[in-house]
Amino acid sequence: MFGIYLKRELSRRKKAALVIAMGLALGIALVITVNSVSAGMQQAQDKVLQSLYGLGTDMTVTKARAAPSGNSSSRPKFDFDAKSDSSKTQSSDRVMTQGGQSLKSSLVTEVAAQKGVASAVGALSLNVTKVDGSFTQGKAKSSTTQQQGGGGQGAPGGGTSTGQPQVQGGGASFDVNSYSVAGVDVAHQDLGPLATSKITKGRTFTATQTNAKVAVLSKSYAKENKKTVGKSLTISGTKYTIIGIATPDSSDSTTDVYLPLKQAQTLGDAKNKVTTIYVQATDSKQIDAVKSTIQKNISGTTVTTSADLADTVSGSLSTAANLATNVGKWLSIAVLVAAFLVAALLTSSAVSRRVREFGTLKALGWPSRKVTRQVVGESIVNGLLGGALGIALGLGAAYAVTAISPKLTAELGSTGGGGGGMGGGPGGGGPGQQAASAAKNTMEVALSAPVSVTTIALAAGLAIAGGLIAGAMGGWRASRMRPADALRSVS
Repeated sequence: MFGIYLKRELSRRKKAALVIAMGLALGIALVITVNSVSAGMQQAQDKVLQSLYGLGTDMTVTKARAAPSGNSSSRPKFDFDAKSDSSKTQSSDRVMTQGGQSLKSSLVTEVAAQKGVASAVGALSLNVTKVDGSFTQGKAKSSTTQQQGGGGQGAPGGGTSTGQPQVQGGGASFDVNSYSVAGVDVAHQDLGPLATSKITKGRTFTATQTNAKVAVLSKSYAKENKKTVGKSLTISGTKYTIIGIATPDSSDSTTDVYLPLKQAQTLGDAKNKVTTIYVQATDSKQIDAVKSTIQKNISGTTVTTSADLADTVSGSLSTAANLATNVGKWLSIAVLVAAFLVAALLTSSAVSRRVREFGTLKALGWPSRKVTRQVVGESIVNGLLGGALGIALGLGAAYAVTAISPKLTAELGSTGGGGGGMGGGPGGGGPGQQAASAAKNTMEVALSAPVSVTTIALAAGLAIAGGLIAGAMGGWRASRMRPADALRSVS
């Protein structure tokens, strides 16, 4: 009897049922769209952080750079002979550690032994400043200086950049170029600076090449400098054979040249030193606890988590994420509440127009609970119909966002933690170098809108909830009717 009556009443009131269902559908579709876009924003942010931080990295351990003494200078000096033949090009490389102060390599083992740490890998970040040029005239020995900044570990600062050299003496013409180098633990490449890149040409390091004179170049650096697998790269007089080209999983590479860690330590005069320790926690939910443990047990270090890095991301990605999280969330709640309220009012109004029907049923002996059950049943069906329509609309909107894949930019700031985060780039020299560094600090990511099973389940739950709310109000209205109301409704 319940099913037969339900089917008959819904078929008689198709237009009213569709209006109620569409109201619920719009609210549910908005919830799905906002949830899926928010999930896409989170994925985009994760891609940005992974490209900076290393695949699977939960935190990094660094040491803040000490303030220079009164007689020291952070500017590397390049000496050239101004009396040499002006037709000859002179070249000089200066290799400096990038980021904070170096740490002892033994600290990698110490960090790995801390509670909650699954693995730890050390890496050394270097910045190579190369000066090429010649003197056209002059009688004295001249020098040029290029300011060296203290960008953070993993900071986007690769690629060549031209600074503004200062030349003393006769006329001269020099080009100042800078690129970043990362020393990689070849035995543990699944964590660290090379983990977020895929070898697209050649091969990566083998576990036996701990001190081999070989190099892997980023795709962008290799293309810019016309380097291919099999050719060589010379740094401070040492020739490295290029064995592979690495393409980052997302955006641009944050490192130009990858070397075995021992070779990087030799180049940077940093034997048994690292600048960053990449850490993977055993449980991603306990990252804050692991951070506290490391800071407590290993003094003098700065621990930076992915959450710390996320706070430094700005640009259209950050703005869109904030809008989706804040404005979008409250907008979807407001629309959903409005949809529930409209559905409840429409249901109550529909019940009021059925006074004669429900009054007659009560006169025939139907109890109030049976009438209420009938109204609630109709409302739940309307809610399920609205849920199905809402899910379809929400999936369509999410698919459209993924298909269009709008591009968002992420501008990467500094954590201010002495190299643990995304510093301003490896060089803080002249305007050219600062511009190149700023360009490297801007990353572009494509937005998608993945829909999870949890989101679909949430939509179904909301549809049922909407039907129950509307049914509760309509049932309450129907339960108050009396057989006499049916008689009074007869004209």
